[in-house]
Amino acid sequence: MNISEQREAVRPRARGTERSLARRAELISIGRKLFADTSYDALSMDDIARQAHVAKGLIYYYFQSKRGYYLAIIQDSVADLVAFAASGMDLPQVDRVQRTIDGYLRYAEHNQAAYRTIVSGGVGFDTEVHAIRDGVRAAIVATLAEGAYGRSDVPPLPRMALLSWVCSVEGATLEWIARPELSREVMGDLLVKTLGCCLRAIEELDPAFPAPVPARREG
Repeated sequence: MNISEQREAVRPRARGTERSLARRAELISIGRKLFADTSYDALSMDDIARQAHVAKGLIYYYFQSKRGYYLAIIQDSVADLVAFAASGMDLPQVDRVQRTIDGYLRYAEHNQAAYRTIVSGGVGFDTEVHAIRDGVRAAIVATLAEGAYGRSDVPPLPRMALLSWVCSVEGATLEWIARPELSREVMGDLLVKTLGCCLRAIEELDPAFPAPVPARREG
């Protein structure tokens, strides 16, 4: 087979791969809407196939199982959250922090079932969901450290302090989406101020990591 024939043989496979990826992405998009406010246990594969207007076998073909489908949906959703948190690095620090926190709260507000699964560990003790959660935490901590100190590879003390803040945010956000008594704007402002307290505590314990000037502002 000459080079021209080889190229012609590859093209149909490439087109097939593109269609397959597009179909998979479409199913994930549908799943994100289905699971936005519905728990994992509340939807059967028959329910999913019926509401998605596809054959159940198609979902099995791409994701092997309901759990595989759900994990793919969570990973796709989390990728959006992490990408948004890491964006806007050219903004002033205060704006960048507020953007990150507002995006985080928006995600939790509009993807409540997925958010609860991520931060609570999924169905039982699901190591894969725990790994996704840990990845989100690490990405948020790295984004905060980059904004505060101009580097993401900070030593244990500031990293642990920032991680503690992120974990507290998870708990507060779970309570907030369950009982949204505060607006997202007020909730965001509260989280920004508690982050400022965290950064000042880091500076007190390790002066090599001074709190950025905006974090010092009161009121």
